[in-house]
Amino acid sequence: MRDVAATAFTMLEFSACLVACTPPMGLMHLLDKGDPTQRRAGRWMRRLGRLSSSLTPLWRFHVEGQPPADVKTRPYVCVSNHESNADPFLLSHLPWDMRWVAKRELYKMPLVGITFRVSGDIPLTRGDGDSVRAMFAECRRALDAGISVMIFPEGTRSKTGELLPFRDGAFKLAIEAGVPILPMAIAGTRNCLLREAPYLGRADAVVKVLSPIPTTGLGPEDLAALRDKTRQTISAALKPLRAQVGATLFESTPA
Repeated sequence: MRDVAATAFTMLEFSACLVACTPPMGLMHLLDKGDPTQRRAGRWMRRLGRLSSSLTPLWRFHVEGQPPADVKTRPYVCVSNHESNADPFLLSHLPWDMRWVAKRELYKMPLVGITFRVSGDIPLTRGDGDSVRAMFAECRRALDAGISVMIFPEGTRSKTGELLPFRDGAFKLAIEAGVPILPMAIAGTRNCLLREAPYLGRADAVVKVLSPIPTTGLGPEDLAALRDKTRQTISAALKPLRAQVGATLFESTPA
């Protein structure tokens, strides 16, 4: 009963945050139309994520690791494992600007879809070749303008928590743009949203910023090695992080 009440409160405060943050986000989006960085709209989107996740009594989020000293002044292709739809709320606590790749379905949701359409993030229709090409073109435009992009290289959420194979796209983008990969490891968000329960889960979750991986001098022939090195780096960080927050692979099915 306690979690049902906390879930109701969380839904209410999220709705209030959504209503409060979307108008200024939309204004920034209009004022910066054509700006490939979309920094001001994106900051409002991350403010929405930080505020709403900080107000709920159910979730405790932490950021660990030392970001690169130049992360606010040069672009990176940022990548992490993908445990849950709660991952963006956790990643919103990171202290630098990014444009995120987000699945097109989110743009079609009632109310939330309006927010996504003015967030400055980059939509992707999975399995649609034209959409994939447009997404990568916009990511490259953002990187060339000096802002980082955030991509989940698994392409979808892992249903078990096991790290899925990484797709090539983020690493091809980093090599072609000549920017480093910034890997991050997420643990604990699988407990935030539970399919089998009519309420939100209690969760202690953490994102750890890992050491950047340079791409200087790399070419297409190095793509697989870069992809595999990044996956191994994140995989190695996950086990101690999961032990730290008490997360297990199969304790729940993420939403």
